[in-house]
Parts: sequence; structure tokens; C-alpha cells
Amino acid sequence: MKIKTANTIFYCSKWEKTIRFYRDHLNLTVNFSTDWFIEFCLNATSRLSIADEKRASIKSCNGKGITLSLEVENIDNAWEFVEKAGLKPTIIKEHSWDARVFYLFDPEGNRVEVWQ
Repeated sequence: MKIKTANTIFYCSKWEKTIRFYRDHLNLTVNFSTDWFIEFCLNATSRLSIADEKRASIKSCNGKGITLSLEVENIDNAWEFVEKAGLKPTIIKEHSWDARVFYLFDPEGNRVEVWQ
């Protein structure tokens, strides 16, 4: 099996707020959108999609058991960026797997882990 791209889909009850979080605050590029589904580009081969649970057969898990983990080139710059966007990141910590990490949560309750 040769995988060309990977896409994670979050089914959301707070669809519009969650879209604004990723589009307007994290400045992710929209790759595709309809009136109930939007796909963002994370990089050349990774996508994140947000689906309105009202129009889907799968419902929101309200952030339970979900972490979107994003590796960045410069965690200090990433932290400053999300702090200025008003997203209330945690402090940067040293993680046990020899990385620096901080967390924030989208309006649906999904945890976003940013690490370097």
C-alpha cells in the first residue's frame, strides 16, 4: 500500500467556531470546502478536515481521546504565534521523550499538541 496523503477528520458540533480556530487563528490553508465540510492543508501530504456533525453520520466525540500532534521547526515562535492569536497555550515544557511541547484546545475540546 502506497499512501499519497493522510487526512484526519474531526466531526464537530461547534463546526463554525472550530473552523475559525483553524482557519482564522492558526492560519491553515483551505484546500477544499463545502457548506458542511472543510479540508485544511497541514503540509504537502497531511490534511485536517472539519465536518459538521449535523450533516454527517458520525457525531462529535467532544475532544475525548483525541490529540492532534504537530511537530514544528521552532516551538518558541509557534508559542508566540498562538499566544498572540489569543488561543491560550500552556507553557512550554520539557517532555519525557526529549522534546519541548505545549498544548492548546480547539472549541470542540480536541487537544492540539505542538512540539519540537
